Order: sequence, then structure tokens, then C-alpha cells
Amino acid sequence: MRGFPALIGRSIFRSSSHDLRSTHPTATVAAAPPLLRRIGSRRGLIIQTLSGPVRIERLSDSDSGIIELKLDRPEAKNAIGKEMLRGLQNAIETIGNDSSANVVVVSSSVPKVFCAGADLKERKLMSASEVQQFVNSLRSTFSSLEALSVPTVAVIEGAALGGGLEMALSCDLRVCGEESTFSLPETGLAIIPGAGGTQRLPRIVGRSAAKELIFTGRRISGKEAVSMGLVNYCVPAGEAHHKALQIARDINQKGPLAIRMAKQAINKGLEVDMPSALDAEEECYDQLLETQDRLEGLAAFAEKRKPSYLGK
Repeated sequence: MRGFPALIGRSIFRSSSHDLRSTHPTATVAAAPPLLRRIGSRRGLIIQTLSGPVRIERLSDSDSGIIELKLDRPEAKNAIGKEMLRGLQNAIETIGNDSSANVVVVSSSVPKVFCAGADLKERKLMSASEVQQFVNSLRSTFSSLEALSVPTVAVIEGAALGGGLEMALSCDLRVCGEESTFSLPETGLAIIPGAGGTQRLPRIVGRSAAKELIFTGRRISGKEAVSMGLVNYCVPAGEAHHKALQIARDINQKGPLAIRMAKQAINKGLEVDMPSALDAEEECYDQLLETQDRLEGLAAFAEKRKPSYLGK
């Protein structure tokens, strides 16, 4: 299999060396680094980081391939400061280097808030050059989240404001609870959304709707968000994570290489003209023709059974 983008970074999960064509490794307690432990789960075991404002939980058993990235800074409503930014960078790098990952669920461990945006108390102490460097790093981090080869699903319960909304916009899919609120309030602070909001929002909801939300800084509800296409699903409060896991499990059952190529084809195609987009689709399709998974899919269909994909 040639042509798949290289994965960078170092994983916190120890496993044997392999590329995108490898089987999913199963982590063990003995192989886990000191900051990891196993905890119970309805669907199996979870490998969980123990410290920091950003945690990674790697589901196993029937949910092997699903990774949860959780924001956990309750004292600041998950506001993004320097420490959380480093945590996000490390988590995204780790996931990008984990070839067993099939789908990522981005959520909050803090009740009634996804992310309140930038840590303005910390920012007040920064010089103009420090602010510029921080925002540039945040923009780059969200671009790295968007560029992950696997699908990402944001789970929003409560507020997703400023940089928090920009983080959600960097994900492929978004699921929210009915009591969620969304806003890009930066113009009220005499700045603009600087971590991708002015570019990703219009690509998702359209130019006019994006301009209105950014110019006014108006807050919208989960129901309004789904009506304008900002989120894929709006469910009763407290049920967004359950819905996101349903979506993640649906994705996780599909051919993992096909999912990666579908995401790549869509993203590349949207940035070019139609003939070039169709060329990109052809290139991605061709990379799947010689895979074991494609033959397994055909065999499973003929034999009327569930396919067993290995990512090869």
C-alpha cells in the first residue's frame, strides 16, 4: 500500500512496530507506561492517562479502534491556556502516530461545558508578541486535529465558545445536546476568531450565516445549530456522548483504510476544481484495490456474514 500519508509523532501506547496495514494492537498493563492504567468499561477496558488537562482513553474489546480525547480543566471551564494547548498538541500527535486508531471522539469531562475558549486571564498577562505566538500555535494545533487521517467526532454539552467552537469546527462531525450554546464572541473583544473560525465556519454553514454569527458574536442554541448545519445531530441534553459513540461504532465497523481514503478524498476534493477532485478520488480508490480488506468485504458479502477487517 503506497501513497498513505506518513503518521508522525510518538505514541504513549507501546506496541509492536507497524504501519497502516498492521492489525490493531492490544495494549496490556505490563506494556503500559507508568502514567497509564486500566479502568472498567461496559464494552471492555480503557487505557487512560492519569494527569494533565487533556486525557486520552483508548477503548478495547468490541470498541477497539475508538479513541476518546477528553478535555479536563474544570477549574477554568476547559479554557485553553498554555498547559492545555500543550496537552492538545501531545494528544493529537499521539493519536496521529497510533495506527490502531479508527475514529476519535473529542469530548469534555467537565459538566455543562465543552470549552469556554481561550484563557483570557492568562492572555491578559501576555505581551502582543506572546499572544500572536499563542494564537498561531492554537491555529496550527486545530489544523493538526483537522488533518488526522481518521474521522473525528466532537461531543458538545454546554458551552462551546470562541476557541472551543473553533476546536469543534476542526472535527469532521459534531453532536450536541439541546442545552448547548455556541458563539464566536471575539469581535466583542475587538479581535477576530484567529484559530480557524473565520475560515471553517463559512465552509460549514455558508458565507452569510457565518458572517452574521462572527459580526454579532451572537450565541445560538443546539437546535439552531443543527438547523443551520453547524452540528450533525442535536439530541436531548446529556445524550450527546451516547449518540457520538453510536456514530463512532458505526464507523469503527467499516474498512479502516477505506475510511481514511474517504476522508482524504473528500478533503482534497473540496479544495480544488471538479476535474482535479475526481482525480483525487481516483487516486484514493486505486490505493484500496489491492488491499486484503477489499477482498474480505466481497467475501463477507457473498457469504452473508459480518466482515472482519484488519486494516491491510
